[in-house]
Amino acid sequence: MITGKMFRDGIISASNNIANSRQAVDALNIFPVPDGDTGTNMSMTIGAAAKEMAVLPDDCTIGDASARCASALLRGARGNSGVILSLIFRGFSKAFKGLKEADGKAIAKAFAEGVDAAYKAVMKPTEGTILTVIRMAAEAAAELSKNVNDPMEVALAALIAAKEALAKTPEQLPVLKKAGVVDAGGQGLVLILQGFESVFDNAAIVQPLDGSAVTPAAMPSKSTVAAASDDIEFGYCSEFLIEKADDAKEKDPLKLRAFLESIGDCVVVVDDSDIIKVHVHSNQPGNVIQAALKYGQLINIKIDNMRYQHRNADEGVKDGEAPVFPKADPVNDYGFVAVCAGEGLSELFKDIGADVVVSGGQTMNPSTDDILNAVNATPAKTVFVLPNNKNIIMAAEQAIPLAEGREVRVLQTKTIPQGISAMLMFDEFDDADANQMNMMEAAENVSTAQVTFAARDSEIDGTPIEQGAIMGLCNGKIKFTGTDIADIAFKSADKIFKKNQSSLITIIYGEDADEETAAAVEEKLRAKYGSDVEINVVNGGQPIYYFIISVE
Repeated sequence: MITGKMFRDGIISASNNIANSRQAVDALNIFPVPDGDTGTNMSMTIGAAAKEMAVLPDDCTIGDASARCASALLRGARGNSGVILSLIFRGFSKAFKGLKEADGKAIAKAFAEGVDAAYKAVMKPTEGTILTVIRMAAEAAAELSKNVNDPMEVALAALIAAKEALAKTPEQLPVLKKAGVVDAGGQGLVLILQGFESVFDNAAIVQPLDGSAVTPAAMPSKSTVAAASDDIEFGYCSEFLIEKADDAKEKDPLKLRAFLESIGDCVVVVDDSDIIKVHVHSNQPGNVIQAALKYGQLINIKIDNMRYQHRNADEGVKDGEAPVFPKADPVNDYGFVAVCAGEGLSELFKDIGADVVVSGGQTMNPSTDDILNAVNATPAKTVFVLPNNKNIIMAAEQAIPLAEGREVRVLQTKTIPQGISAMLMFDEFDDADANQMNMMEAAENVSTAQVTFAARDSEIDGTPIEQGAIMGLCNGKIKFTGTDIADIAFKSADKIFKKNQSSLITIIYGEDADEETAAAVEEKLRAKYGSDVEINVVNGGQPIYYFIISVE
């Protein structure tokens, strides 16, 4: 039988195993644009669960361990691959619910539930991906469990089938075959299953290699975090999780929130199925802890002296930490959360109405929990979320059922210009449905050009691309390569310009470009299109992209 302890150790082992190989998985991405990457996203996602597992006792049940795991994965999911991974384990949790241990049939059911949850979340499933790998693993587990009830053998059969399915992914996706690689998400899943195998077969947790750990990159700007003050009213920041106890003296989290609000501010009390997440600024951290202990045992406790930090730091946020957004009451009808990277873009989104800006984008996809915290900090009954990146949309959508006391609507904006145009179309006198439709229509009418560099050697449509080459992307497709940033920017903007239809061009230059280069691009465009076209230049400060250019 597979016990809760074995499942717990399996998650930790799996997290270490993929972390050890995450850069190799990242390298399997065939598109040369630098991004958050599959290995990194999957590693960070399951790493969130490993932290939860590390505090579980040896006598935990597999039902309890898998539920805690699924909850942590849901909140920590990053990127599409991370979300799919979290859904697979949500299926596992559903199958193991109420079980102390799992036999072979329960393992097979877990894989089947995982497949069902993952496929349902993808509108157009593509074979030759992580979906195929988990499906083939589930089918092998189901077949063996008809005659064999040994969970170790069933789990091993699933792993063998997953490896075989992964090896066949190049035959299912021509782009993989051409690049000579297997699917990155599928490879990540196999590494995770191999981490479990080490525990199940050898009772040994895969150990992390030096330098393998990955932590969220801190990209907050001074404008993202409230300015510190020498006269801080509440000096201690307390943050922890409460593991609910069946015999707890107190059950109602609202009572805890009311108490914390009476002794401090920036109170966040998020009630999940098994845990309560708490954040508060107070002058009495001991009283905070004593009140919380009435609900269960405390884990991941962190108490910071903010006055001390303010005296000893130039920034309001410590390295490696994301800003904490204090929870707000939903007093307004509508509010907005936007995701972007770059101080200029952050200020731009705030200027056009964003209540909260989540720092992130191509190089660091924010987690579901990051977006959820931003939503709960938005003082509105209906919150529109603008991910502004196709790899953040799924994580944002996972926050919808988790938000407290407000409706969340995720607009499927895939670029920064789409997000800007969507927000500008908002009409406070329209209802939520009309606004969502009109905002998305505006977003879809925007064409976007992006200028960046090749992160790896690649070949697109028969054209070789060397690492470091300047690339021009037109609506997500690589159309130009070269060495001159301004020239590639002009060609890319010109490519998406529609004669007799386009009338506005916005040039957003990033932290690795400058105003002079932006002016050169503007001059070339003015020379071609004359006074009939309005051209704006904005200092976005975004990383990775020298230019983001919108044409409307």
